[in-house]
Amino acid sequence: MSEYNVGAAGARASAVGTAPAYKQFLTDLFGVIAYGELSAFERMSSDARFSPTLRDRATLGRLAVREYTHFERVTAHLEGMGVDPEQAMAPFQQSVDAFHDRTRPGDWHESLMKFYVTDAISDDFYAALGSRLDEESAALISSMLGSSEAPGEVLFVRLQESLKDDPRLASRLALWGRRLVGEALTQAQRIVIERAFPEGLAGDASREDYDVQIRELFSQLTRNHSRRMSLLGLTA
Repeated sequence: MSEYNVGAAGARASAVGTAPAYKQFLTDLFGVIAYGELSAFERMSSDARFSPTLRDRATLGRLAVREYTHFERVTAHLEGMGVDPEQAMAPFQQSVDAFHDRTRPGDWHESLMKFYVTDAISDDFYAALGSRLDEESAALISSMLGSSEAPGEVLFVRLQESLKDDPRLASRLALWGRRLVGEALTQAQRIVIERAFPEGLAGDASREDYDVQIRELFSQLTRNHSRRMSLLGLTA
């Protein structure tokens, strides 16, 4: 989870309410999370077939089930808001699918790295936004990020095993990781700009102040990624 929060805890209260901008923000936020979880489930399930061992195949399968469980929880939350989940996800389908098309892995190791990088950046991004939500919405995001057997931890261990004493693979995955983080951050920025996420959370802050906070958020996402790559012994 990110160490950076977009706003102080007191800002959460200013976001709560029935204001149309805030409800639209929640619809967009949970819509993109839901479609992201559904996409992760589909890709993990598919890529599990190419695992080098049955243990790896079972691990990815288990993580895929976790993603689908999150998808179900988020869509249930949307329904509880009186929102059709399919309509909430629809605006993000093309953009998310295009991202995955641009970052299609070449092999199983690249697939693991993609899951590792994109899952971590998504968690950091949604955790920061979640810090400004109403209690129920914030609790949902927090519980998803803090659930047992987080993919990042599992994938980190498996990547470490693969990279051990294999400098050629390390060099290739370092390059792949740099491409992934660039694409992932561009995707996140596009979502923020196109869907005007900050508008629903601005509260009493000026637009200038909030823009500064958003820039700091993306700087923190980059620093978090660099730290995770360093732990793997890779150059970000």
